[in-house]
Amino acid sequence: MKDKTLGRKITDTIRWVLTGIAPGSLQHDDLVKLLDKPNPIIFEIGCNDGTDTIEMLRRFPLAQIYCFEPDPRAIKRFKEKLGDNLNKIKLIEMAISDKNGSIEFHQSDGDLGDLEEGWDASGSIRAPKNHLKLHPKVKFDQVIQVQTSTLDDICENLGISNIDFVWLDVQGAEGDVFRGARHMLKHIKYIYTEYSNAELYEGQLSLQGLKRLLSDFKVTRRYPADVLFEHHKVSKE
Repeated sequence: MKDKTLGRKITDTIRWVLTGIAPGSLQHDDLVKLLDKPNPIIFEIGCNDGTDTIEMLRRFPLAQIYCFEPDPRAIKRFKEKLGDNLNKIKLIEMAISDKNGSIEFHQSDGDLGDLEEGWDASGSIRAPKNHLKLHPKVKFDQVIQVQTSTLDDICENLGISNIDFVWLDVQGAEGDVFRGARHMLKHIKYIYTEYSNAELYEGQLSLQGLKRLLSDFKVTRRYPADVLFEHHKVSKE
């Protein structure tokens, strides 16, 4: 077993060197070294049930963590999972996009796992496209209206001028989030986001599209389905 594990690590390392794509995904422990401060400001956009929130709280008990989620089913599970930790974070029950007001949200569903109210981890303000072919067990039969805001306006209302880390999981709506953050993009140090070159959702930006939109950022680490961006120079004005 040890020989197989070692062989897999060597294979992953060789693939990383040849392709520039690291295996797996960013680990929560990596954030401790990456952020290098006990009290970072973290925005988790698309927090779903709070699994990552809890892991970040464990590593940064003094952090200011702002969590955003528009799906009522996920919000319910988030509150149940966080329990007494709810008072340590700020949960904002809305989507982040390039507009203020209300927006259509395509709820995901399907008999995956043991979720009582169905699969809620693939919902998006973007209509599904190739996701329907690549993941046929996930259904999108319900469209609801949810509240939405731009990141710029949210930060202005909260009095936040700089963000250390953005953890983004918005199922194809990455471009919408960034287009609504023209000002704040100058004041964000790291962005960790999903990406897909298969247009899983209508209008989803490819990795190259994201790089063009985030022209002041560089790719620090690329994974098979996620990418870590670092700002060249964060403004503190």
